[in-house]
Amino acid sequence: MRSYYTSMESPVGRIVLVSNDTHLKSLSFSGEQVDEPDKLPEILLRTVHQLNEYFAGTRFMFDLEIDPDGSEFQKLVWQQLLKVPFGSTKSYREVAVSLGSALNTRAVGTANGKNPIAIIVPCHRVIGSDGKMVGYAGGLDRKKWLLLHEAQHTKRQELF
Repeated sequence: MRSYYTSMESPVGRIVLVSNDTHLKSLSFSGEQVDEPDKLPEILLRTVHQLNEYFAGTRFMFDLEIDPDGSEFQKLVWQQLLKVPFGSTKSYREVAVSLGSALNTRAVGTANGKNPIAIIVPCHRVIGSDGKMVGYAGGLDRKKWLLLHEAQHTKRQELF
C-alpha cells in the first residue's frame, strides 16, 4: 500500500504525518519539510483539520482511523493510552495495572516511548508514579506544553 506524507506547523513545532490510503500511520516532530503529493488522502486532510482544532482548544478527542505499526503488546498499551481523557494523566504503573500487571511498568514505558502516533495516541499524558514528567520521545518541553494546553482547556471541555 502506498504511503503519503504531509507536514504542518503547530505550537510545538513542525509535525510530519504519514498515512496509507485510509489510515494514519504516524505523527512525528520534525524540522524537515516533506514532499507532498498533489492530492492527499482524506485521512491526512482530516488529521490536519482535527490537529488544528486540538491546538485551538476546541477538540478534546480525535476521531481518526489509525493503524500504528508495532508489536501486539505495544498496540495494547497504545489502546490503553487512547482511554486517558483529555486533560488527565495516568502513571506508567496505572497503565500497566490496567493491562493486568504492575510488573509490566517498564515494558509499558518502553511501548509508550515507541508510540508512532504522538498527540493523537496521547503518550504525553503518561507520567511517573511520583507525578513528575518523565520521558517523552518528542522532548519534555513539548510534553509540558501539551499537558499545560490540555489543563488550560479542560474547563472549556466541561462546558460542552
